[in-house]
Amino acid sequence: MAFKDLFKFNKGKTTFVFIGGKGGVGKTTVSAATALWCAKQGQKTLIISTDPAHSLSDSFEKNIGHNPTPIAENLEALEIDPEIAMQDYQAKMKEQQSLNPGMDMGMMQDQMDMASMSPGIDEAAAFDKFLQYMMTDEYDMVIFDTAPTGHTLRFLSFPEMMDSWVGKMIKVRRQIGSMAKAFKNIMPFMGDEDEEDKAMEDLEATKKQIREARGIMADPDRTTFKTVVIPEEMSIYESERAVEALHKFNINTDGVIVNQIQPEEADCDFCKARRQIQEQRLKTIQEKFGDQVIAEIPLMSHEVKGMDQLKQIGDILYGEEGEGKGPIALN
Repeated sequence: MAFKDLFKFNKGKTTFVFIGGKGGVGKTTVSAATALWCAKQGQKTLIISTDPAHSLSDSFEKNIGHNPTPIAENLEALEIDPEIAMQDYQAKMKEQQSLNPGMDMGMMQDQMDMASMSPGIDEAAAFDKFLQYMMTDEYDMVIFDTAPTGHTLRFLSFPEMMDSWVGKMIKVRRQIGSMAKAFKNIMPFMGDEDEEDKAMEDLEATKKQIREARGIMADPDRTTFKTVVIPEEMSIYESERAVEALHKFNINTDGVIVNQIQPEEADCDFCKARRQIQEQRLKTIQEKFGDQVIAEIPLMSHEVKGMDQLKQIGDILYGEEGEGKGPIALN
């Protein structure tokens, strides 16, 4: 199987691709090259950077903001701004509080605290974007250029946390509603019953939406995770642990991109030594990720940035140069 065959374009429904790995392995370059390739296939594509230390603008050599920015034909990009995301999230929490005046204030404060700091707000904002584009199906492809592994795993666990939180809010709301109805005759100031019902409807709709998001995240035809590694032990073992965690969230991991591979034609002692070490690491990668499709990107002699160089990486991954390797059978 070629690496490009891992990409499933669902007519009328957005396909979500998460590209992650350890910090410094080239996630943004791979994400940007992938987004550009998808756009060139005629797919309306959005790439979202969830990393607080954004480098997507540098990669495309274009200023990218908190809202979708046109990059090329069929391609837009955005970098989540933590400050704007914090303001948006706090506004949502205050709106929920206004609709639920009797709710557990400690629970509300926990959410407000999360919205006042990073990395929590980054994951909340990323999940909000997932929900937004899940509902609208505005794009054919949405690619997440993720933060380093720890941030990403917190983001992917966010639906579980939100589901639990909204469930608690619904429970509190029902308790308040029962009390309000019981004392309605002797306490007419308890509030408008229609408003109570509307608040419950909103919470139930939110819970349904979150569970739908969890379903889409677990659907291998709609959501996949592709791991970027470099042929070094720390990157390999961190990625192995991440893949194990992703499986617990029912996230489909189907591809590994090995970046920064030293060319075989080494012309110096240092280069030869590095190549020998990498050959051992490449065997380890095959052993640990052999059930996935593996693609390779050579170490470049220059910094990869700008549309032309990103297209070159896309050609290596998805063009004639980048046929990738199918699942590897181990003896």
